[in-house]
Amino acid sequence: MSVYSNCEGISRRDSLSLGLGALLGGGFVGALRARQNPGQPSTPPTSCILFWLDGGPSHIETFDPKPDAPAEIRGEFKPIATRVPGMFFSENMTRLAAISNKLTIVRSVRHDQNNHGAGNHYMMTGAPTRIPVSCGAFVSFHPSMGSVTSAERGAPGGLPAYFSIPSMTRSGGPNFLGSRHAPFVVSDDPNQSVFSVRDVTIPRELNDSRVTGRRELRTRLDQLMRFQDRAAGDPVRGMDENYTQAVSLMRSAVAQRAFEVHREPDRVRDAFGRNSLGQRALLARRLVEAGVPFVTINDGGWDHHSNIFPAFKKQGQALESVVATLIEDLDQRGMLDTTLVLVMGEFGRTPKISTLPGSTTPGRDHWSSAISILVAGCGTPRGQVVGATDRNGYAAVEKIYGPENLVASVYTKLGIDPNKILYGANGRPAHIVSDPRTIAELM
Repeated sequence: MSVYSNCEGISRRDSLSLGLGALLGGGFVGALRARQNPGQPSTPPTSCILFWLDGGPSHIETFDPKPDAPAEIRGEFKPIATRVPGMFFSENMTRLAAISNKLTIVRSVRHDQNNHGAGNHYMMTGAPTRIPVSCGAFVSFHPSMGSVTSAERGAPGGLPAYFSIPSMTRSGGPNFLGSRHAPFVVSDDPNQSVFSVRDVTIPRELNDSRVTGRRELRTRLDQLMRFQDRAAGDPVRGMDENYTQAVSLMRSAVAQRAFEVHREPDRVRDAFGRNSLGQRALLARRLVEAGVPFVTINDGGWDHHSNIFPAFKKQGQALESVVATLIEDLDQRGMLDTTLVLVMGEFGRTPKISTLPGSTTPGRDHWSSAISILVAGCGTPRGQVVGATDRNGYAAVEKIYGPENLVASVYTKLGIDPNKILYGANGRPAHIVSDPRTIAELM
């Protein structure tokens, strides 16, 4: 697995992740202990797959090209026509241009958090940070979209309701909702010839009879008198219950099938691409099929302060091929009507091209006044552009929305009331999103 770093030197392996590690040693058990009784989903069976482009992708090099701007702004890539009359993308987005009639581009989201830490938090939660934070910070002042979805929706078949692949985003955590609503991180690479998710597969050295024997031994030991037994919420008893849940998940046919990417036909795997990103997108689709309501694909390396044009040509085309394949695959399976696909990062990039001191290759810096976001599925009107930026791409000037409006739209599509008030362990109330108004054009 490759490691990407942003301008602060933070690699995605530095992310705080709640894997379900060391199942029979307690890691996974601890995770399950935290996420007891999420409840059965009472909302429509809708789901979200979020491609998080960590670092902040350029809006000009993706969905908001500026061909009439000066050379120091428009860059090296030409605009291309899409299937929708009057809609133009960067030439990096040829596959998505061909299916533009299946998606919507929002060009007018903006905010004032121009560093990675604060921008990530705002876009991932719909709530601005409470205090100034450093650019490289891992920030959690409010639950992420995935964690809220986990708390409000749950998932069937004993599966976690929130996955993050292959790592957790820096603001993708649950905050006051508690660790039971942190993402289940699948760090293993489904593109490998042998792919098995740790803690969902019984280790070879522990056959079924040995696992059963250990459970029986634990049961007998737990029958011994403990002074905590008379207290409400005995933590040892609670651990035992979650140990049992952990073993049950290992034996869950639903869980096993969801991770069996190798059972997909070769033509499907080839279409997604025999690479880590492509196979992770395929895994995300399988998880949604199994009933998981929220999956984040955390893709790093979009902090292009330098070398933007050669890097973007390779990375941008690889990304858009995977996203286009996923949208087409969902549509062919009749799943696009119930699956929301989002592609976004923490901000856009400066319209004016610059060269960092000591660098010989041009790039673009952080820019939160103009952000382009791809939205498809889950009832989103197809083939439209929402909002606009000025001639040179400096600022959203038409139908301006904030991150909270985007997050409110996501919640609404997932059957979650964006007006809801959540309560922390201390009883303190918090609005689920700071502004519950949705982006009308997405609804």
